[in-house]
Amino acid sequence: SPVPEDAPVGTVVALVKVRDRDSGENGQVSCELSGEAPLSIVASSGGSYKVVTSGALDREQASEHRVTVVARDRGSPALWSRAALVLEVSDVNDN
Repeated sequence: SPVPEDAPVGTVVALVKVRDRDSGENGQVSCELSGEAPLSIVASSGGSYKVVTSGALDREQASEHRVTVVARDRGSPALWSRAALVLEVSDVNDN
């Protein structure tokens, strides 16, 4: 669903669930965002993460933002996975 350009900082735009079936340190996973966008990722409970706005959205500058969510485990060698995320920004009447 598109996010309005006047959404406040901290608005949740996506929920991400990661799972690693390994135990111990090999089963610990971290996530990060790759790409240029006013978004950040915040750890939640039980392997869940929230992608939230970290700055103002301006549809006139960018109607969408593309980032990649990268999940890595703490095994040796580390395994990782990635998923693309597209945030559509909806217009708010600026007049």
